[in-house]
Amino acid sequence: MARPSVAEERTQQIVDATIRTIAAHGITGASLERIAEEAGMSRGHVRHFVGNREELLRESARRFYYEDAEGDSMLPAGTSDVAHALDFLFGDEFASPGNENAVVLGFVEAARTDPVLAGLLVSAYQGTHHALAELLAAEHPAADAAACASVAYGVVGIALHNVFLSDIASAATGTATARTAAERLIATLD
Repeated sequence: MARPSVAEERTQQIVDATIRTIAAHGITGASLERIAEEAGMSRGHVRHFVGNREELLRESARRFYYEDAEGDSMLPAGTSDVAHALDFLFGDEFASPGNENAVVLGFVEAARTDPVLAGLLVSAYQGTHHALAELLAAEHPAADAAACASVAYGVVGIALHNVFLSDIASAATGTATARTAAERLIATLD
C-alpha cells in the first residue's frame, strides 16, 4: 500500500488541529495563528498546505461532515436500514454532548458569512434527509415519496434538536425521548 503524501498528512494534521481549536475556542477564536500552534507548525506552513482561513474552514467542514459518510449524507457508510440510521442519529457518536457540538455550532456561525461553507453544511443535512427518505421509502412502500421526505426531515430535525440540547440538558433522558418521538413520527407512514 502506498504511503500517503506528506501534503495529505500535513493537511489532515492541520484539519484535526482546526477542529480541536474550534472546539476549545469557538469559531472566532480559531485564528490561523492558534491553529498553527495547535498543529505544531508555522502559520506559513498552514497557509501553504490549506490556504487562507476561509479555505481551511471549508476543508475542515468537508472532512468533519463526510469523513466516514457515504455520498452527501452524514449517515455512516453502509447504513442499510432505518434502524441503523436511528442508531446513528440517536447514538453516542452523534448525540452525546461534547466538543463536536461546539464544532458544528462554529461551522454554522461561520457559514452565515461564507456561502461556500453554507452550501457544504446544507448539502450535508439535505443529503442526510434524502438518504433517510430513501430508507423510509424502502421500508414503507405504501407511503408516498413526499411523506417519506417530510418524515425524514422531521427525524433529522429531532436528532439535531437533541444534539444541541444535550450540551445543556440531560442527554440520558433527552436522547431516549427524542428517539421515541422520531419512531412515532416514522410510525405515521404505516
